[in-house]
Amino acid sequence: MWSAVTATLVLLGALVGFGWWASGEVAAGASPWTYAFAFVLGYAALVLALTLTVFALAWIWRSPRPHDARIGPAGTARLLWNEYAALLGASPRMILYRLLVPDDPATRSPAPVLLVHGVLCNAGVWTSMRRRLAAAGAGPLYAISYGPPLASIERFAGQLAAKIDAILARTGARDVALVTHSMGGLVVRAYLRRYGPAKVRQAIMIGAPHRGSVHARLFPGVSLSQLRPGNAWLAALNAEPLPPGLPTVSIWSWHDSMVAPQLSSRLEGARDVELSGIGHNALLTDPEVARLVVEELRRQASA
Repeated sequence: MWSAVTATLVLLGALVGFGWWASGEVAAGASPWTYAFAFVLGYAALVLALTLTVFALAWIWRSPRPHDARIGPAGTARLLWNEYAALLGASPRMILYRLLVPDDPATRSPAPVLLVHGVLCNAGVWTSMRRRLAAAGAGPLYAISYGPPLASIERFAGQLAAKIDAILARTGARDVALVTHSMGGLVVRAYLRRYGPAKVRQAIMIGAPHRGSVHARLFPGVSLSQLRPGNAWLAALNAEPLPPGLPTVSIWSWHDSMVAPQLSSRLEGARDVELSGIGHNALLTDPEVARLVVEELRRQASA
């Protein structure tokens, strides 16, 4: 809710401010379509600036890449475009998250799946992934929108516990599969540390900053401070091993644009799936990542 409200207020504030200024120009005879186009262009330019900024930071603080992870000029162009496209639609998806990412109806099922988003976001970021998972027959599918965004990850873990209990009550299942993006992976690990793995069937983590990310130094808030490399909370979390026997996989990209250094996504005790040429937010819209998630869900369902 908090992310949706914030995104709505920011967009409405920009629209009202721009509209107030443009109305005077239109009253003087200017074409309203010119200013409507300028507003859209301005939004696109801001998203482009954000995209280039996070990639620049990710490049400066990048992990050394093996030769087979290099993508060349054409791959770099695709990398930038796909991440830009993912960020361009992020605000509308977060505003409309209740419509775009609804929980499935209550139904008896042994294999519910819960999607856990990352920092400063809500369930809307799962729009593309949820559609692909549903088409593959995964689920029933559920998503959590925790918050407020700048609160502690430990608080989010408590909200995750309540959501898991609600899903198990609705489905009659013994446990739930968790699919996470970005900070959502740390929320799940904080949950496991506090509550244990009894209600978790498997954990599939996408682009999780297990060792933190330098990008978090640019933002205030408790949750962001817990994402900064070397902080005490993250060190304590990493001192705890994953629960033995819990199937855990970390899917990550050598070209992640918001987790830097990228090797931060490697997690001891988890199975690594390394990708190349995919940015942080594009991990959620990439068909290959969705295929890998479906494959992991099916593997555990048949185990």
